Amino acid sequence: MSRLDLLPASDLGGLAEWYAAQPLTARFDPTRRWYSRLARTDDHEAWLLSWLPGQGTDLHDHGGSAGAFHVLAGHLTEQIPVRGDLAPRGYGAGATRRFGPRHVHRVVNAGTVPAVSLHVYAPALTRMTRYELMDGQLRIRAVEQAGEDW
Repeated sequence: MSRLDLLPASDLGGLAEWYAAQPLTARFDPTRRWYSRLARTDDHEAWLLSWLPGQGTDLHDHGGSAGAFHVLAGHLTEQIPVRGDLAPRGYGAGATRRFGPRHVHRVVNAGTVPAVSLHVYAPALTRMTRYELMDGQLRIRAVEQAGEDW
């Protein structure tokens, strides 16, 4: 029995840290963020992502899935909508961030060195909503479906 078998699916941070401790190889793409799904089980999925300086996501949610990410290398900045603006919080190598099913954020490598992170979602992602911040309000820009849009 592996440590993964002993972790409850609700411990998404622990799952992210477990996957991050496995031998992993990230690739870097100068034109867009690189990502690869590592696992999909009945109760969660895990993704490995790489981020060159300046690469990031737009504002998005995870379609009702809770999640966590663990930074393996570099530094990532998460921006969360707060009172009509984006509040930043930084995470360096070794940091784990857990979030609930209604969390909206943007993640970016605002540093000068590449970053790698491991993300876990439960249940597995089926959709993501993309947002923009206009006049201090979140506005839906698009709703994407797994298997169609990514």
